Amino acid sequence: MASSSTSKYNSNSLENSSSKQNLKDGTNWEQNEEIPRLPGETRVTDKDVIYMCPFNGPVKGRVYITNYRLYLRSVENDPVVILNVPLGVISRIEKMGGASSRGENSYGLDITCKDMRNLRFALKQEGHSRRDIFEVLTKYAFPQSHSLPFFAFVNEEKFPENGWMVYNPMSEYRRQGLPNERWRVTFINEHYGLCDTYPSLLVVPYNATDDDLKKVAAFRSRNRIPVLSWIHPETQAVIMRCSQPLVGMSGKRNKDDERYLDIIREANGQISKLTIYDARPNVNAVANKATGGGYESEDAYPNAELSFLDIHNIHVMRESLKKLKDIVYPNVEESHWLSSLESTHWLEHIKLVLTGAIQVADKVSSGRSSVLVHCSDGWDRTAQLTSLAMLMLDSYYRTIEGFEVLVQKEWISFGHKFASRIGHGDKNHADTDRSPIFLQFIDCVWQMSKQFPTAFEFNEQFLITILDHLYSCRFGTFLYNSEFLREKEKVTDRTLSLWSLINSDKSKYTNAFYSKELNRALYPVASMRHLELWVNYYIRWNPRIRQQPNPVEQRYLELLALRDDYIRRLEELQITNNSKISNSSASSTSPSQMVSQVQTHF
Repeated sequence: MASSSTSKYNSNSLENSSSKQNLKDGTNWEQNEEIPRLPGETRVTDKDVIYMCPFNGPVKGRVYITNYRLYLRSVENDPVVILNVPLGVISRIEKMGGASSRGENSYGLDITCKDMRNLRFALKQEGHSRRDIFEVLTKYAFPQSHSLPFFAFVNEEKFPENGWMVYNPMSEYRRQGLPNERWRVTFINEHYGLCDTYPSLLVVPYNATDDDLKKVAAFRSRNRIPVLSWIHPETQAVIMRCSQPLVGMSGKRNKDDERYLDIIREANGQISKLTIYDARPNVNAVANKATGGGYESEDAYPNAELSFLDIHNIHVMRESLKKLKDIVYPNVEESHWLSSLESTHWLEHIKLVLTGAIQVADKVSSGRSSVLVHCSDGWDRTAQLTSLAMLMLDSYYRTIEGFEVLVQKEWISFGHKFASRIGHGDKNHADTDRSPIFLQFIDCVWQMSKQFPTAFEFNEQFLITILDHLYSCRFGTFLYNSEFLREKEKVTDRTLSLWSLINSDKSKYTNAFYSKELNRALYPVASMRHLELWVNYYIRWNPRIRQQPNPVEQRYLELLALRDDYIRRLEELQITNNSKISNSSASSTSPSQMVSQVQTHF
């Protein structure tokens, strides 16, 4: 493993051997080997199995387990059946059948994945082949449960681009015109002493001292005080984020918190009330009082107006995704498709998240009013709302680089609990902290890209790649729950960034229809009539349902290829003609000789 991040970003170090084939995911495949392997990836074991394919029936093959992936290659099928599953995608491994099992293919392993698919392998009972595979899979799919490192820490890939350089918080705030006379940068959290789930650099009102911030932190859940996410370049209205106030059942008040929210309201010179968007349903916010939380009352905050957005909690979202998986994998029942989809409530939840983000964006842009967004702890629904509102208002975030910055800023640096929500390397599949919050956000972005097909520089493959590596543990980008923990584990020094992969081959992730001129606020239609199930993600493993490429986009790409070919030919002709002219000039007589010849002629 390379000891420093710089050694992993050398374009001269890329594999160029003719004996290796570069696969679509960046994997190098030695053609005399059975499996593709990444640098740093080692084969651990392999066994003959029967893959119980839900679409084509039993498939005889050989399964290879490395420290990064499960790879199956069929031995009799034409074309060859391939399964290529990063071990980080695996959520659960169960033994199927026992010593007394007699039915055909009734003894083996059931594997549940986080990316909408389940896998089943039948094995022979003799030779302890199941035990060997079960133990190896369990060890490397759940490294945190076995005191092993994530694959990201042994990954030795090299890329020409260093994705860790994409996001610099100071540069991003400067891009927004900060700091200014009303907003300042504070380093009070430089060593994560104020809040260990916040980034080290924060933007707060100029008129609030660091001592004020400490007093406010004592009254906010997890010390997550209101801080700036984005400022409108014209109205100077801001999007702030935080966690719930600790009012409890007794309705406690905190004068420092109340004054701080007034300072926020006054920072852009507005005389209207500060709008507080509580992402939770009203009943949930009230229930949180019993555990010491709650919401801002009108009595305590007379210069603020509170609005509940009715977005449900992580447990509701987890169950909704489970229901969606049940109806899309392995088979889709055509006769009851619409009613089955409706029963999952998945699109209904997407609608509520989008509706909330639209309200936030509209209040800041059209209402010219600053807003404060929170849920309970401020790292799930809050991140969804702030990042989507910023995406609607700021065209920079609709570029490839800008979206990477948005994810790094609003999700990764502000402490979305990726490790807990995804369960990276953890065998406890029933952990109630798991929830598809980030997946919902990416789904909302996809919905927006469908409604505004020319507004985003990135394409669908960009979003799918992000989700695939949300689980894969190939990169350090989504590992751990906070910036503090990533600093502790030296993630930026010891692992690669997902953005290195993407930015080293941007053409693969670029939207052919992108128009840079669309520099305005975008408000999607958050109506059930306009929202769609993302088939190319949720049902991509079903070969019978897989969506065909957009014919208009395909034709457009063909025309672009023709244009590029004509430009190349024209440049070649120009080079040839210039060469001929140059040669002709060199072989001609000197100017004095030409004058002499002309004079003689006359």
